[in-house]
Amino acid sequence: MPKKIDIVVTNDLVTDNRVHKVAESLISMGYSPRLIGRQKKDSIPLEYRNYPTLRLRLFFERGPLFYIEFNIRIFFKLLFSRSPIILSNDLDTLGGSYLAAKLSGKKLVYDSHEYFTQVPELVDRPFKQNLWLRLEKLILPRLKNAYTVSQSIADEYRKLYGTTFKVVRNLPLRAKKPDMEEDQTVRPHEEKIIIYQGALNMGRGLECAIHAMRFVNGAQLWLVGSGNLDEYLQLLTRQLGLQFKVRFFGQIPFQKLSELTSQADLGLSIEEDLGLNYRFALPNKLFDYIQHKIPVLVSPLPEMSKIVNTYEIGQILGSREPEEMANQISEMLNNETLRNHYKGMLKIASSELCWENEITVLEDVFSQIK
Repeated sequence: MPKKIDIVVTNDLVTDNRVHKVAESLISMGYSPRLIGRQKKDSIPLEYRNYPTLRLRLFFERGPLFYIEFNIRIFFKLLFSRSPIILSNDLDTLGGSYLAAKLSGKKLVYDSHEYFTQVPELVDRPFKQNLWLRLEKLILPRLKNAYTVSQSIADEYRKLYGTTFKVVRNLPLRAKKPDMEEDQTVRPHEEKIIIYQGALNMGRGLECAIHAMRFVNGAQLWLVGSGNLDEYLQLLTRQLGLQFKVRFFGQIPFQKLSELTSQADLGLSIEEDLGLNYRFALPNKLFDYIQHKIPVLVSPLPEMSKIVNTYEIGQILGSREPEEMANQISEMLNNETLRNHYKGMLKIASSELCWENEITVLEDVFSQIK
């Protein structure tokens, strides 16, 4: 009989492709996962999953009271669950998960999707950051089974807490569709498409990208996602008169995201260096672009730069000044010699940077649980 495992996240499960891939992989490894998240007022219905899900309805949707309520709720859910293993995703689920595992004798696995205490939203708020740091310092040295998304974050945690983190990068499943040129399901478009997929939050370089679109001809910028800068970015777009060059798609379920991504000609991942979380970032969108064989423009940050330089599948952003950024984007969109080179290298990169190759690390993590 498959061994049950509870997977805990604070999001509403709609766009979190990483936990979905982990859940599917655990099924193939002989586990029976249940995914626990939350139900927001504006959450869209979940599409069918090959495993049970539970979304908690909470009184609070943000702020300290949300995190306190969520962790109390999951503590009791996990404490009385029959699952002998808990998989906690990120620091904001770790308090309740750790306490439930400690009191019930369950095994705890920790998946750190980011360097949580170094996110831009906390770097300039020392009081809140210190509260999360206290939780991190209390629990991370006690973890026996942990993994994260990049080697830089793993190295930092080992240096600070002596805890070994394995690295399970957030790679996508190998694309089942043929190349864009051969894919008859892709809708044709006259203009080039520049895509950004992910949260519309501070430090993502989105204001710079919108300003640069004033100087990019024959192209549209597609922003796929939602976040706390959503209204501001839409207002900025209107103020600059770019409504026909910048499109906002909102939150898209990850099962349908490929339909948009496959139409793009260039993918952006231009996070700013606002703390160690972004500096050490290795975003899933970068690998999604690669899997769809789309050249990428990325920030001059170590983990992303290493991927781009190793595989030669795009460029490192040279400047955030709008005209200079626009010139670099235009060159990447219109230089056919460059694009042909990227196309050849993307075939190699996409065959190597896929979840099917990364799952062996996940198997190793769970094989060591005793």
